[in-house]
Parts: sequence; C-alpha cells; structure tokens
Amino acid sequence: MKRPLGVSIISYFYIFGSIVLLYTAIFYQAGADTISISERFGVTVVPERIMRMVVAVFSLWMVYGYMRMKKWGFWLLIMYSVLFGVISFLLLTNELQQPFIGNVVFSVIVLIYTIYVRGAFFESAPRNQSI
Repeated sequence: MKRPLGVSIISYFYIFGSIVLLYTAIFYQAGADTISISERFGVTVVPERIMRMVVAVFSLWMVYGYMRMKKWGFWLLIMYSVLFGVISFLLLTNELQQPFIGNVVFSVIVLIYTIYVRGAFFESAPRNQSI
C-alpha cells in the first residue's frame, strides 16, 4: 500500500505537536496558561504535566498506526480529531480570546481528508504480497 502524501503531512504535524507537548510537560509552568489541557478534557484532578504526557504518548501511538495505514490508526485519528474539534469549538464559544479557531479548522481539514482517503486504509494486500 502506498501512503498518500496528505497522510504523511498530517502525521508529521501530529508528531511535531506530540514532541512540543512532551517538551512542555517537562519545561512548563502550570500557572502560565489560562486554560490547561486537563481543564479542556474536564479532568481538573489530573495534574497538568501528567495530562500533557498522556496526550502526547497517545498521539504518538495513534500517528504510528495512521502512518502505517492501519485500520485502528484510521479510527483513532477520526475519534481524536472529532474530540479535539468539539472541545476547541466549545472553547471557541466560551472564551474571549480565540486561539481555538485554528484547532477547529485543522480538525475539520484532517477529518475531511482522512475520510476522503479512507480506501487506502481498508485495502487488502494482494494474495502474492506479504503483509
């Protein structure tokens, strides 16, 4: 299976974001941000650093499956994009500052493109080709 260019580009964006999250989990002051990731998910009892690491590791695992064109990678990315898109949209309607517009737009673009190329994730390898 040949990986579409858009899948690679989307994957590299998510890898970059995961690396940034891991970096900020280590070198981050929790009081510097007005809305933390823990608050965005509605789990304020979880420390911010741990939540950042969990999201970053999950993102890397998801992108691994997405880049390898696995069905589970496809479905995880769909769920992840919907979840972050909805959270960003809700924050967009509640916050005075609007840093979340880009998140909503990116989530929609990723969803549309991923659904557009879904056939590449569900192709079967020919019988004479090893998996």
